[in-house]
Amino acid sequence: MLKKSDDKFLSLITMRLNGGCKLTHETEEFLEKYGKTILIVLPAFNEAKTIENVMEELLEKGMQLIVIDDGSYDETTSIVGKVHKKYPQQVHLYRHPINRGLGAAISTGLEASLSKNPRVIVTFDADGQHHIDDLVPVVKPVIEKKADVVIGTRNFQEMPFRKKFGNNVMNIITRIFYGMGVSDSQSGLRAISPDAANIMELHSRDYGVSSEIIGEIKRKDLTLIEVPIETIYTDYSLSKGTDTKIGLKILARLIKNIFK
Repeated sequence: MLKKSDDKFLSLITMRLNGGCKLTHETEEFLEKYGKTILIVLPAFNEAKTIENVMEELLEKGMQLIVIDDGSYDETTSIVGKVHKKYPQQVHLYRHPINRGLGAAISTGLEASLSKNPRVIVTFDADGQHHIDDLVPVVKPVIEKKADVVIGTRNFQEMPFRKKFGNNVMNIITRIFYGMGVSDSQSGLRAISPDAANIMELHSRDYGVSSEIIGEIKRKDLTLIEVPIETIYTDYSLSKGTDTKIGLKILARLIKNIFK
């Protein structure tokens, strides 16, 4: 079930996206109250360029991090280890010996997070594209029991063409194969209640997991809210995530599965 986002937070985010007020003060107050109960699942594959800054920003606000090093062969492992020494009670590192894919990393992260008894679980990209301020509208509906899952939706008008096309393809694929239309099926910023995470059955090992999560929301009759978020586009972040090539590969795999 898809619901509209809370009007107050929708208007605040819209103002921020249009260059208006920032949520910094509200974020500080919110995270001071709830930060320690928010568990961040941070999949990472060769994210040495960005992961330290991403982790530090989240950890400084008191949040718990589950980092899944998905077979990285750059300096990601050592960087995460260094940050863990600084925040030994907040960082939990899980490592796949080989690169198993985003879906496998998210599955590992969700399973591990349930043992920590969080109030809300958040998937967060390690490439530096998310704003910490966007955590407020994303996690608030879950904390307030208004939603089982919240997806942070990116502004497709601001998205570079090669990303926009690939993400639109994936939105169509998600609607066709999983029977549920959403604004941004491939967003990496999501809040999930522990109860919802516990009943989700995820099998995809690659980027197809994002669409599979939408399918599980429909199949398990979970309540979904979408809220707009801001995205930081850099050459580095643009090299990550879903593009047209990945979208077509996922489509081919889904079609193949039908005829098995």
